[in-house]
Amino acid sequence: MSLRARLIVPVLGLGQIVAFASSYYLLGILADPMARAFDLPPTRVFAALSVAFLVSAVLTPFAGRWIERRGGRRVQAVAHVAFAAALLLMATASAPWMLLAGVTALGLGMATGLYGTAFAILVEIHGAAARRPITAVSLLGALGGGLGWPINRLLVETWDWRVACVVWALTHLVVCLPLTLFILPSRRSQSVAQASVATPIRWDRRMIQIAGVFAGGWMVSAAMGAHLPRLLADLGLTPARAAWAAGLMAASAVGARLFDLVLLHRSHPVLTVRIASLFHPAGAALAWLGGARLAPFLAVGQGMGNGFLSVASGVLPLHVFGPDRYAVRQALVLTPARYLQALAPAAYALAIEVSPPAALAASSLLCLGVFALTLGLGPART
Repeated sequence: MSLRARLIVPVLGLGQIVAFASSYYLLGILADPMARAFDLPPTRVFAALSVAFLVSAVLTPFAGRWIERRGGRRVQAVAHVAFAAALLLMATASAPWMLLAGVTALGLGMATGLYGTAFAILVEIHGAAARRPITAVSLLGALGGGLGWPINRLLVETWDWRVACVVWALTHLVVCLPLTLFILPSRRSQSVAQASVATPIRWDRRMIQIAGVFAGGWMVSAAMGAHLPRLLADLGLTPARAAWAAGLMAASAVGARLFDLVLLHRSHPVLTVRIASLFHPAGAALAWLGGARLAPFLAVGQGMGNGFLSVASGVLPLHVFGPDRYAVRQALVLTPARYLQALAPAAYALAIEVSPPAALAASSLLCLGVFALTLGLGPART
């Protein structure tokens, strides 16, 4: 294997670390100082993040078709530019509408740069054997939260939130974009090229079930990504301890992915989804019963669930339907999740205002619903 081929997974993984840290996990630390700078309620900033998820949902099917026609490298490069543009708009905002527009613009990068494109690139290269590289990229991407929250807090405390946005924008443009263009392959496999003229994909029962699984799981993930540090503080932790505890989510997500990479890589991904759906309710129950003393278990449970679910989002459609038209099919089953994600940050903010236990109960019920949707979801056709 050439050096360039060996670097594909690390380059894709680095891109996911930066993408998640500068979008999905950005406002968990930056929303409050952003809101204070423009005399806005924090819920207004999180509402803009919900609109960003909505933009991502609208654009995700187009991104899947674009990958199918042009290959994943080009779409990944556009994602880094889109993230950087949104971050620079936030950093230079002189009025509230500019800040909110920048947060909303993150949706373009989310549609084209969060896992889906990276997984499609790996399926282009490896076909049906892509599970282990998908898990490896997902494992690296888990560091987006663990590194993003502490780095963002350090940047805010040392300088301010505008500097944090500039740092992430430059990382996209100076580090991730050149690596994407020079390391990732530019040609698609023949099967992917032929798929671009295939007939439209039709929804069936399995696609509906898979879409429901990811819709529920990603709603909880989006809510926790935006609010976990604040929720931990509401459970009794100091802001500094809450940020540290939230970092456990990334460590746990890495552990889950490593477990899948080593032990579960031969099992059907339905098992992975079922395991994923139970961790958040378990962590929430411990945090609910134990208060500040056991609150970190919420981060651990969410991280384990995120880790297994992120692997499943790449490999479940691959195992059930095969590599043909993977990019488009995966985009379709994830689109409902992206629409419902748009509601999660703002809705969960309201639930936390009612009470932290009420918010934990709502997210736990969603996870149990995800488990129920896996029942009757059969193995891949041979």
